[in-house]
Amino acid sequence: MHIDVINLGPMDNCTYLVSEGQDALLIDPAWDMNFLEHTLSEKKLNLLAVLFTHGHFDHVKFAQTLLEKHHLKAYIEKEDVVLCGIDPHMLHAYEGAQQLKIGPFDVEIIPTPGHTAGGVCIKIGQALFTGDTLFPGACGRVDLPSSNPRHMRQSLLRLSQLPEDTQIFAGHSYGGKCSSTIGYERLKNPFMRNAIRDKDSL
Repeated sequence: MHIDVINLGPMDNCTYLVSEGQDALLIDPAWDMNFLEHTLSEKKLNLLAVLFTHGHFDHVKFAQTLLEKHHLKAYIEKEDVVLCGIDPHMLHAYEGAQQLKIGPFDVEIIPTPGHTAGGVCIKIGQALFTGDTLFPGACGRVDLPSSNPRHMRQSLLRLSQLPEDTQIFAGHSYGGKCSSTIGYERLKNPFMRNAIRDKDSL
C-alpha cells in the first residue's frame, strides 16, 4: 500500500491518496479538485471511494464536483452529514464503528467524536488517518459547534490503546509535520497523556 500526502489549500490541509496497484482511495479531498484529478490521471489510478474524517468545510470543500465526475458517494458519519454541506444523495452516511471492504482495502472506521460529533479516524493496515482528532503533539479544537472536550479525551484514550507502531496521518500539517506514531504520541503528546492519566474519570 502506498500513501501520498497532498497538501492543499490555505489551512495546511492534508489530503491522502491511498493506493494499492491501480486502485485508490481519497481521504479528505478538498480545495483543489483539478490537482487531485491530475494526480489520479498521472498515476493511472482508479478511484474507488472517497472518505471523510469529519464534515468541516476545509476537509470537504469542492469535493462534490469530484464525486459527481466519478459517480461516487463519499463515506461520512451521519452526525456530520449536515455539517459537510454536500448533497446527502451523494453520501454514504453510516453510524458508529464500521468494517468496510473497498476493492483491495480493508477499512476500519473508529468513531472519535470531540472535534465534531461525527468525527472518525480511518484505519487501513497500520495507517491511521486521524483528521482533526489527533495531531503530532496536539489534538483538534473543542470550542466549535458540536465539539465536546470530554468526548475528545475519550477519543484520545481510545486511540492510545492502538498498537504503538500505528502510523498516524493528521488532517493538517501544522508546523510542517502531519505524521507520527501512536507510541510516540503516548509518550510526548500532552493531550493524550492527560487522557490516559485521567482514564478512570472519563
